[in-house]
Amino acid sequence: MFDVDTLVADCRAAQHESEPLRAIKEVLARAMSRPSEITDALGEPAMGGLRMLHHTPELTVINVIWAPGMVLRPHDHRMWAAIGVYGGQEDNTFFRRDPEKGLTTSGGKSLGEQDIVLLGDDTIHSVANPRTHEFTGAIHVYNGDFVNQPRSQWDPDSLEEQPHDMAVTIAAFDEANAAWKARQQAG
Repeated sequence: MFDVDTLVADCRAAQHESEPLRAIKEVLARAMSRPSEITDALGEPAMGGLRMLHHTPELTVINVIWAPGMVLRPHDHRMWAAIGVYGGQEDNTFFRRDPEKGLTTSGGKSLGEQDIVLLGDDTIHSVANPRTHEFTGAIHVYNGDFVNQPRSQWDPDSLEEQPHDMAVTIAAFDEANAAWKARQQAG
């Protein structure tokens, strides 16, 4: 049975392994192998948002729910991360810094149920839920204080770099939830 306290304890122990990111991936793989148990423990996704499962200066674990059709602007974390999807689909578009062009697209990865992706501490990505009628649930594990780490976000149109602003991220979730509700009411 999936248990948040066990997941967090396993992630904390994995951080002390010789290859902590790979060890975290194994922890997530075990959890993602039983996606229905995660949903049973955390609840059926009904609204997009970020739910902190664990937050310390050393480790952050978040249950991220992407609303149908949601797109989050490019951003970085400045710490490694591991993402495991337990329901729906999460599409990641990766970017790299180019001294002449600024931010340029450098590939992508689509994650479905039970998929895991590892992100290095220099990864820049945007995230989308391409499904128009289904929420996406994912567990994100960060090697540090995701909430307070200074980092960057990029304007989605101009790709101009800006200091990360959590209010902008929360507003993106609010807008996606409002759009989902409007589509539901329109029938």
